[in-house]
Amino acid sequence: MVRAGITVARLAEAAAVMADEVGLEKVTVSALARHFGVKDASLYSHVRSLRELRVRIALLASEEMTERIATAVAGRAGKDALVAFAGAYRDYALAHPGRYAATQMQLAPEEVADSVGFRRSVELTYGMLRGYGLTEPDLTDAGRLLRSTFHGYIHLELSGGFGHSRPVAQSWTRSLDALHQLLENWPRGDGAGTSEGVAR
Repeated sequence: MVRAGITVARLAEAAAVMADEVGLEKVTVSALARHFGVKDASLYSHVRSLRELRVRIALLASEEMTERIATAVAGRAGKDALVAFAGAYRDYALAHPGRYAATQMQLAPEEVADSVGFRRSVELTYGMLRGYGLTEPDLTDAGRLLRSTFHGYIHLELSGGFGHSRPVAQSWTRSLDALHQLLENWPRGDGAGTSEGVAR
């Protein structure tokens, strides 16, 4: 029998907290079972595999992160929107490194089909970039550039990869200045593109 009170939502939240504390790769069904004081088999009544558990962390984190970004960019456009978007993205990742790592997992279409967070993330990204007058295929290209820039910067920051004495926050600010200038002067392409890949 599964201990009363254990639900899929509680498991996902506990797993997300654990991911932030010890790292996503150390989140296992066994570790979570110990947290709840039950046997591993009890949790398999709620999640079928470790993969499903980590996907649920990703979905939870995506919704949380997207909500913060949406609040930050509301009523903003152009550089103000870019800075607010990037700031909310970075702040969430630094505060919740395990959850953020889960959002970077390669997820199958069926795993995110019902995810409001991932869908809204694409919508917010597109909305912000349309403020620069971009259309496809430039929307997809610019979206990928932003994601790779944000993720690369955050990954290095979390891992202590910036060793220079200049404050990391100042370099972040200057990087956003540069991205704004680039988006305002984006070289228009003529290749075919779709909106499906902007977040990935």
